[in-house]
Amino acid sequence: MLEDADYRTMAAVRAELRKFAHFTEKIANSAGLTPQQHQILVALRASDGMELTIGQLAETMFLKPHSMTGLADRLEALDLVERVRSEKDRRSISLRLTAKARDLLASLSQTHKEELRRIRPLLISLLSQLE
Repeated sequence: MLEDADYRTMAAVRAELRKFAHFTEKIANSAGLTPQQHQILVALRASDGMELTIGQLAETMFLKPHSMTGLADRLEALDLVERVRSEKDRRSISLRLTAKARDLLASLSQTHKEELRRIRPLLISLLSQLE
């Protein structure tokens, strides 16, 4: 059975996660990106070879492939991704980060890492209360 304190802790955790989401939206917007575009770039950077198929990205982003295709088109128009055909399966096309995207992400990610370091003690404290 959950106690009142558990509900207060869960509410506080959710509030901190929302604050971080808001922070990341502001940082992405200041760089001329939507939050989804930023998430896609981060997912690509985190992947092996810094490339993923549209289907893999759609799954990662909880989107339909056709929605992901539209986002990919906009990122390509911004020169942040390029489409590359698979050497193994010529029908398969992946998205790969451009040098421009890697430079942009380096700056944005440093800011995000600093914010995560700042809120880490609070999140650890809150999460430890749920044991």
